[in-house]
Amino acid sequence: MLYWLLKRMVLGPLLLTLYRPWVEGRHHVPDHGGALLVSNHLSFSDSIFLPLVLDRRVTFLAKEDYFTGRGVRGRLTAGFFRGVGQLPVDRSGGAAGLASLRTGLAVLRSGELLGIYPEGTRSPDGRLHRGRTGAARLALESGVPVVPVAMIGTDVVQPVGRLVPSVRRVGLRFGPPVDLSRYAGGADDRFVLRAATDDVMRAIMALSGQEYVDVYAQVTKDAMARRREAAEHGRDVDLPAGGGAPGGLAPDAPAPHAPARDASSPHGPTAPASDPSPTASPAAPDRRAGRVRRRDPRGR
Repeated sequence: MLYWLLKRMVLGPLLLTLYRPWVEGRHHVPDHGGALLVSNHLSFSDSIFLPLVLDRRVTFLAKEDYFTGRGVRGRLTAGFFRGVGQLPVDRSGGAAGLASLRTGLAVLRSGELLGIYPEGTRSPDGRLHRGRTGAARLALESGVPVVPVAMIGTDVVQPVGRLVPSVRRVGLRFGPPVDLSRYAGGADDRFVLRAATDDVMRAIMALSGQEYVDVYAQVTKDAMARRREAAEHGRDVDLPAGGGAPGGLAPDAPAPHAPARDASSPHGPTAPASDPSPTASPAAPDRRAGRVRRRDPRGR
């Protein structure tokens, strides 16, 4: 009830009047049934503008901290997040990650729209970062359509650290559903999940036009923090280099075929030449190639 009150009578009409969001490809979002909306993440306001331009309710999985604050402000924050359709999840990993997966699956299997940001957090520098595999797992487990979304200009309207958004137009692009049918049955295989995730990130990149960097957004956040600290002492720290596209391909290259299955292997598909698993070591910049290389765990 609070969701529709805010959307249709309180916040919705005001925000539509002030920000006049432009929308492309809205017809790609199904009129009924479960679907996964996978989006880039530039601003806190992404979770407001995305459901604002759709007639259907959109549910997001939000970090639990938003719902556990104390005092008047904490209760107001929790009430707002519940009001705009967000559910609390524990993102600490392990068993908590599985619980979050079950929460998302329940939303999809009930025939609703679930919004998720594969990058896992807001982009700290406006670039598109490596996707985490949770969205691909949800898609393969549920079998619902996966609709890529690009938020345009929300980082200008409300950059990280700004509480009150400035008034400027924002845009949203919806793309055709990403075909993940070739990965069916591979929801428990990390290589399949990485390949499917890369397909999703390529679709988002094509819509957003962002530069892609093959490291997790949190890695870039940490590097930026070290750079600020080093600057105070007159030193410099390189940020992870961008370029290319998910899967190590050129931006306009076709997506590769699904990893080949090896029935005799206990690990499922044959491993690709470079380990794309989410447990791989952090990436380090390679200035000679102008792209990201993997650091050998032995330090080579």
